Amino acid sequence: MSAGRSVETARRALTARFKSAAIESAELDARLLVGAVLGLDLTGLITAAHRPLTPDQATRLEEFARRRLTGEPVARILGHKEFWGLPLKLSSATLVPRPDTETVVELALEMLRAGGALSRPLRIADLGTGSGAILLALLLELPNAQGFATDISAQALQTAASNAADAGLGKRATFVACDYASDLSGPFDLIASNPPYIRSADIADLAAEVREYDPLAALDGGADGLSAYRALIPQAVCLLAPGGALVVEAGEGQSGQIEALMVAEGLTPAGAPTADLGGIQRAVAGRKMPR
Repeated sequence: MSAGRSVETARRALTARFKSAAIESAELDARLLVGAVLGLDLTGLITAAHRPLTPDQATRLEEFARRRLTGEPVARILGHKEFWGLPLKLSSATLVPRPDTETVVELALEMLRAGGALSRPLRIADLGTGSGAILLALLLELPNAQGFATDISAQALQTAASNAADAGLGKRATFVACDYASDLSGPFDLIASNPPYIRSADIADLAAEVREYDPLAALDGGADGLSAYRALIPQAVCLLAPGGALVVEAGEGQSGQIEALMVAEGLTPAGAPTADLGGIQRAVAGRKMPR
């Protein structure tokens, strides 16, 4: 990328390079990377379309382009990703939050609404929080909730805590280093989780952007992809208050098996799983009925 080239020319050239490399999101990726280099949003890019790139900007943009062309996701290059309207910082210990996971937040809020609990004080937990995406989205929507997030990675918890502080939610969030809910004390009105659910044998077939850059521990769900659910569902059931709900993300074709695991531990299914935009049954919920 050469200095002196206009912002618009640079963006178009970068888009063409990404398209030649069969990057599906070529136009969006080029816009995001050019915007990051210049510190401009879409409106700013339009306004600055004829501005020439400085040598430093051209050098930085070429470095970003090189990284993208080797398969590194834009979110990793920029170091952050938006989820539920929140800009979340990433680290090597966290997954890149994906729009599919917003179905977990949507179903969790629906479960609380159905239980008449949206407006009252709540205790909620996010097991295996990573960047803190699920917990922080819920705290944003639930001003009377106190949240607890767990992860086995100290680095992930540091990232999540930093994101909580940036979002102004730090005073309502507690971060605990443990395996799922093993060191938490109930009761909780809601427990949510996006655990690893990829079958071990399928890891090698994942897209390079996921396989090479997301942490393996956050992807590998064991031989059948269900190892994490077998661990966390019994823990969650013990910690849920009567009427409390567990909501988890599921991989493709796993919702029925996960629901069966919930039923086996005494939870009552909460209706049909919520599908993501691709039609995959992505969020599964169960409720602990009062005795």
